[in-house]
Amino acid sequence: MHARTTTITADPTRMDDGIADVRDSVLPAVSDMDGCIGLSMLCDRDSGRVIVTTAWQSEDAIAGTRERVRALRDRATRQFGATDAEVREWEIGAVHRLHPAGDDACARVTWSRVDPATIERVLEVFRTDLIPRMDEMPGFCSLSLLLDPRSGDNSLTAVYADRRALEASRQRAMYIRDEFRRALHMSATEVAEFDLVLHQLRVPELV
Repeated sequence: MHARTTTITADPTRMDDGIADVRDSVLPAVSDMDGCIGLSMLCDRDSGRVIVTTAWQSEDAIAGTRERVRALRDRATRQFGATDAEVREWEIGAVHRLHPAGDDACARVTWSRVDPATIERVLEVFRTDLIPRMDEMPGFCSLSLLLDPRSGDNSLTAVYADRRALEASRQRAMYIRDEFRRALHMSATEVAEFDLVLHQLRVPELV
């Protein structure tokens, strides 16, 4: 399975306009496209950073929609008061859900890079070590890992029930994350926290 992420730096005063456009226009349109298995959206209202993720059943499905989603992306970008968007395509390496996300859910995203030759080892540690430890975190909902097998870039998203659970997990999650990176010789590039404002991904459990 595959995913496309679109990152926009919105005008914070236009955030609600952009969210409404993605919810009311983009989500229904992509949901009708062959091979689409949902959409999610992360927002940081302070910085204006927005990440919209669409999931697809196959490489052919994601490739076949590149041109069709361009107009939707351009419209949403304008609605957010932005001028451009960064688009990336990924393989969905793993997905684990302990609890469904609710309307108050928040997420912490960690971007890293690893030697592409070690990706299978990354997936093994994700399944056997990271998931059991995250399951013990109060308020933890789900964990997903997106991978670029050519560059070794990856994006790890942990979802929590609400802002309080996200903040309470911060120190413990940092310890686990650092241990995970050291064991796999990963270089972290960034960590950021968001509200999960749309959670319509239908990707099955992949561990």
